[in-house]
Amino acid sequence: MELSMNQACAEAQSTEAAEPQLLPAALNALYADHSRAIYYLALRFLGDPQKAEDATHDVFLKALRHLNQFRGESSARTWLYRIAINHCKNMRAAWHDRHVLPGSDYDFFERLPGGDSPLRILETKELGDRIQKALDGLPDEYRLLLLLVSDQELSYEQSGALTGQTADAVRGKLFRARKAFAVLFKKTE
Repeated sequence: MELSMNQACAEAQSTEAAEPQLLPAALNALYADHSRAIYYLALRFLGDPQKAEDATHDVFLKALRHLNQFRGESSARTWLYRIAINHCKNMRAAWHDRHVLPGSDYDFFERLPGGDSPLRILETKELGDRIQKALDGLPDEYRLLLLLVSDQELSYEQSGALTGQTADAVRGKLFRARKAFAVLFKKTE
């Protein structure tokens, strides 16, 4: 993938004024390889599928605009995660998102694959709601570390690089984050 990232950087510099539909193949590959992980990170961070979808698109637009700033000191995945984390933090800090309630939960049922029983669907939705409620109750730093290590399966070193901490600091904070999550999750029963 790094070869594709280097190709994308070179192509972006040579086609800076290109139309969006004329994106180089390397950029399309970058999106295909990382969009699902970025979406999932944004979904868990923001708690709303529509906002997560918007954030995912925004992250890749920012990456495209600032492709010439990619120094190659980290992997493309790490660079995109850093953009996603910063973007999601900015979205959570926005006044509108702190004061306007999210839309209906009915769209959840529209996107489910067929074949699941209504009881199973309800159980899955309730579990997801409990997990999200417990995540929302955590401080931002704990939530982020849990998402990076548990959901995105990044190493302590990678998570530390993304958050500007040592691997040992990540390990210690993650221990406290897991304990806090367990307490909050138990309260959602």
